[in-house]
Amino acid sequence: MKYLIYEPAEDSYLLAEEVKKFAFGKVLDVGTGSGIQAITASKLKSVKSVLAVDVNGEAVSFLKNKIKKEIKNKKEKKYLKKIKAIKSDLFSNARGKFDTIIFNPPYLPFDSREPEDSRLATTGGKQGYETLQIFLYDLNNHLTKKGFALILFSSLTNKEKVEGFIEDICFDFEKLSEQKVSFETLYVYKIKRSKVLNELLGSVTNIRKYAEGKRGVIYIGRYKNKKIAIKTKRNEVKTETINKEADILKKINKKRIGPKILFSGNNYFAYEFAEGKHIGEFLEKSSKKEAKNVFLNVLNQCRELDKLKITKEEMTNPYKHVIIGKKITLIDFERAHFDSEPQNVTQFCQYLMRNHNVLNLDKNKLIALAKKYKNVQSGETCEKIRKLVLSS
Repeated sequence: MKYLIYEPAEDSYLLAEEVKKFAFGKVLDVGTGSGIQAITASKLKSVKSVLAVDVNGEAVSFLKNKIKKEIKNKKEKKYLKKIKAIKSDLFSNARGKFDTIIFNPPYLPFDSREPEDSRLATTGGKQGYETLQIFLYDLNNHLTKKGFALILFSSLTNKEKVEGFIEDICFDFEKLSEQKVSFETLYVYKIKRSKVLNELLGSVTNIRKYAEGKRGVIYIGRYKNKKIAIKTKRNEVKTETINKEADILKKINKKRIGPKILFSGNNYFAYEFAEGKHIGEFLEKSSKKEAKNVFLNVLNQCRELDKLKITKEEMTNPYKHVIIGKKITLIDFERAHFDSEPQNVTQFCQYLMRNHNVLNLDKNKLIALAKKYKNVQSGETCEKIRKLVLSS
């Protein structure tokens, strides 16, 4: 396929202004095109070297020839010698790590009226953000510890999607500038690893966002060749719920409850990823015997939590809070708290009442026992609940 060389336009100049302010050290200019960002960076005293890459071989040749012509000028020679241009599809041939990575991607949505041989000069895929997404998901592997990236995209690219991709890789972003141009708004963002990701650098790899709640964000990654989860505080949350949850996990882990916590820091903790099915999904296809084993196991864990004076919450409907795999794991202790009158067993009894048909439980007996346990949380009453489930 033939690629056109993208001529500098409003987006190029907007990005170049931020390159002048921030670029330092070893610089990588991805999708260099005419070479405007590479040349801008090379003129800075703070920049040691510039690697300019482009999937378009013609763009690489164009920049090389431009440098050869300009380098005859002694004033130009000093900084242009910093630049090396090679052909590379994004990071494919870019070796090493860089302090500053610049990317003015093809960011417009696919236009069926546009000739196929010119699309990649301006379009980033069917939705416009696909090329930028690929770049972002590989970015962490190519930055130095203090490194950052300067990227440009358009309002037509879907700003929320782009910010979501940045959060997916556990990076922080800062909007440096924006400019309205006819039918779109251009944005320049500076993106860098979050504090949590910088702390984990070298020990945890392949980090990606997995899920998020009201207070925290969960990432998955690889640690010592095992799949783990990392829970961090959402930026907008002011309370220290993550640290409290880590403390509770450490306490209940001693009773073999909850996912095993591996390590923690300020407003984050890492734990073994619990593989398996949610309890509701499991019960849909389980036998009566399998369901009974699950109910008894969870009931025992609830009793231990009650003894520890910790209320987990959500046990009345623990669909997303019980994972059935190699072992039965209670997860997500975000709302857990120390409680003089813990409610785990009584809450789980409510769940059993709603699912009494699964085991043909005597609902009235269960209600009576649950009320008795609520008044006096004795092991004897809990054992009677357990026997009721066992005999069903």
